[in-house]
Amino acid sequence: MKYSPEALTAFALAAELGSFSAAARKLRKSQSTISVAIANLEADIGCPLFDRDGRQPRINAAGRQVLGVVNTILNANQQLNALSVRLVDNVESLVSMVASDLFLPLLNRELLSRFAERFPDTEFRCGPSEHGDVIVMIQEDFAQLGLTASQPHYPADIAHQRLSSQAAFNLYVSHNHPLAALPSCSNLELSAERQLRLKTYAPEPDTSTGNVWSVPDYLTLLEFTRMGLGWAELPDSLVERFGQELTRLNVRGYPRTVALDVIWSRNNAPGVAGQWLVDQITRN
Repeated sequence: MKYSPEALTAFALAAELGSFSAAARKLRKSQSTISVAIANLEADIGCPLFDRDGRQPRINAAGRQVLGVVNTILNANQQLNALSVRLVDNVESLVSMVASDLFLPLLNRELLSRFAERFPDTEFRCGPSEHGDVIVMIQEDFAQLGLTASQPHYPADIAHQRLSSQAAFNLYVSHNHPLAALPSCSNLELSAERQLRLKTYAPEPDTSTGNVWSVPDYLTLLEFTRMGLGWAELPDSLVERFGQELTRLNVRGYPRTVALDVIWSRNNAPGVAGQWLVDQITRN
């Protein structure tokens, strides 16, 4: 039996967002189109996938089982699309990317020089962004590729690939900060001082307490830490390059390692040049 890729995507988004209308807005289609696509999928499978008794449809037990298989199919379809792009020499004129400051060591001169040599007529455009902001930029078509710290969950319309490398984090303060003189720091001692933290513009749960300042990117976070305004969790690679005036704190649980992902939209897969860049980054 053949299942429509559009129906599978509509089902996955409706299950994630809890609303047919929200899925329609995300896919820029009418709600009736989404409803018909999901109804056709239910007819093909042979049972309802949503309970429709309330104001909004709720995925049922059968739907949750189907959802796992559908996500596998969508991921496999994306892999096939990537392969077909590599097999057909149709190079795009622009590759746009938003990247976390964590990726500065990966986007090095050697990699970008090889990209320029291999795709001399392709413009490369890159800007900074972090976490949830990276996802929003991809979804809104402001960029084709995103490089971000691995997220516990991605929207159904976002494909991702894990990198082999990881980022190491530690807690840092300026040399003249009171915590810098301590041989080790407890959570109680940290809570008595101002915390500087990363907070993106995209909505996200805020679990911070006490005296907290926030910024949307790691370079600004590092600069605030250099000013002695508080302590912050920072990537070691960034501190090694720009944080010579910082002191690493001895805190239980650190260093902490973070996985890294490259992401893109399932609705706007990277072309030949973009896929080459994805392949090179994930191999490093």
